[in-house]
Amino acid sequence: MGEALARVLVVDDNEVIRQLITVNLQLEGFEVHTAVDGQDCLDRVGDVRPDVITLDVMMPRLDGWVTALRLRENEETRGMKVVLITARAQEDDLRRGREIGVDAYLTKPFDPNELIVTVRDLAGLP
Repeated sequence: MGEALARVLVVDDNEVIRQLITVNLQLEGFEVHTAVDGQDCLDRVGDVRPDVITLDVMMPRLDGWVTALRLRENEETRGMKVVLITARAQEDDLRRGREIGVDAYLTKPFDPNELIVTVRDLAGLP
């Protein structure tokens, strides 16, 4: 097994979805780490140093919005690419994401291929 394409931190409180995203990315050659909510993400992000973070919006303790905002406010994590994964991508949500500086959106249920393409794109891969 060669060098991983890129490192991804998958953040979702739903274990089934977390596993689904993880498996799809691992099959494509990504190194995948997971976190169970926004607080867990912020606790782990310094150690993992991901290229891309997939972030569920609706989570306990710290939701995706607050987590994305904290990532953007921190000098060390500001440049990390963030994909928000949400069940509701309405115009207000998209605008809020743009204001925070989210890099991409996927709407649940998402197509695994769309996930791969989005993560590859954000990681700067062909």
